Amino acid sequence: MASEELKIDARRNKIIEILNKKGHVRVSQLSKDLNTSMVTIRSDLNALERDGYLERIQGGAIQTAFHHYNRELLAKKKHMAAEKKRIANALADLIEDGDTLIMNSGTTTYYAAVALKDHKNLNIVTNSLAIAVELGACPTFKVILLGGEINAQHSFTYGNDVLEQLKRYKAKYAILSIDGVCVDEGVSTIHAEEVMVARMMMERSNDTIIIADHSKLGKEGFMYVCDLQDINKLITDKKADPERVKEIREANVQVILG
Repeated sequence: MASEELKIDARRNKIIEILNKKGHVRVSQLSKDLNTSMVTIRSDLNALERDGYLERIQGGAIQTAFHHYNRELLAKKKHMAAEKKRIANALADLIEDGDTLIMNSGTTTYYAAVALKDHKNLNIVTNSLAIAVELGACPTFKVILLGGEINAQHSFTYGNDVLEQLKRYKAKYAILSIDGVCVDEGVSTIHAEEVMVARMMMERSNDTIIIADHSKLGKEGFMYVCDLQDINKLITDKKADPERVKEIREANVQVILG
């Protein structure tokens, strides 16, 4: 069974590779190139469309800008997915029905959004396109997507318009996915455009919760966001270095291991 799954993955990866080069694929040609039945190719294309890698058209599939960037997001979501899901579940346990949350973009906050679906009557303010789409269909949720300039590659909005809109809202928690947490260097991110957005989200919230897998602890990102003492809670996974966890706790930050 494992070898069969590998065979399927290898074939679908090849389809994605061809799609990336040509921008489109045909069922008939893929059947010849991959020495596989057209029924199997159609099944592959349907599965890849469900996963966000392409858009099906009659006789084949095409790559669109949305699916190209969505593909990058999907790839990032797979990195440490198990740890991120445990972190997301630990966060969801802290949230109560009716809470108002401000969330930034990132794969860990995306998993957090999915975990929050078990709640009711949440108010979500976010600059993440992926989170807005994921939670927008929840009937009891009120989801506000902050409008501004778009970073299409990483699916978030930023800029002065986002900052001005954030001033209208007050939340119980700011939930931030970041790229580095250091005792000495503080909290940091690789996205310069998100620095001011993250700071405003913190300012407009009663508490700040950082959600980050163990690989982010002790790591310094490209852009400084805030001092460690400016956050209230850190949720990470149980693979986190005990010494780094101890240092963070000694900085008066509550650390939760998911």
